[in-house]
Amino acid sequence: MNTLLIERTISTSQTLQIVQGDLTAENVDAIVNAANEQLAHGGGVAWAIVRKGGEVIQQESDDWVREHGPVSHAHPAWTSGGLLPAKYVIHAIGPVWGDGDEDAKLAAAVRGSLRVADELKLQSIALPAISTGIFGFPKGRAANIIFRTIAHYFDEHSESGVSLVRIVLFDSATIDAFMDVWKEWDA
Repeated sequence: MNTLLIERTISTSQTLQIVQGDLTAENVDAIVNAANEQLAHGGGVAWAIVRKGGEVIQQESDDWVREHGPVSHAHPAWTSGGLLPAKYVIHAIGPVWGDGDEDAKLAAAVRGSLRVADELKLQSIALPAISTGIFGFPKGRAANIIFRTIAHYFDEHSESGVSLVRIVLFDSATIDAFMDVWKEWDA
């Protein structure tokens, strides 16, 4: 069972929440997968999504790459949610720490995910702490970028139909880092 830790309504009326738990258990319109550009879901969050959502997610991902080519930071792919409670999985490409221009790439992945949610006419979305696991992005830095990018996106897209954004975190170190930034963040 996922646990709501904290929430606030940002200035553009969307509700932003931090949740502790399992991203694959989220009952939202879409969850965001921290993917690689080939959508090969062999490890981390991506593996857990396919394991719980079924092979159809990997099959649709393979089809996407065959049709559109490698996925970029700014233009996430999307598939069905398979057996997950979420209707869709948005596959965002997070940056690998040390590859250069990581902050801009992370912001592009978050912005792109929200744009896809709007294109699909969704009302709710759940994101993990993109790139903070095996990709090595510093957790506090990622939290700051993710929070700012979400607020900025809605400032620029007042017509957005997304009303709920949940950031779903699994481990204590990530939760602590995001909560520390949350306390200092003014939306």
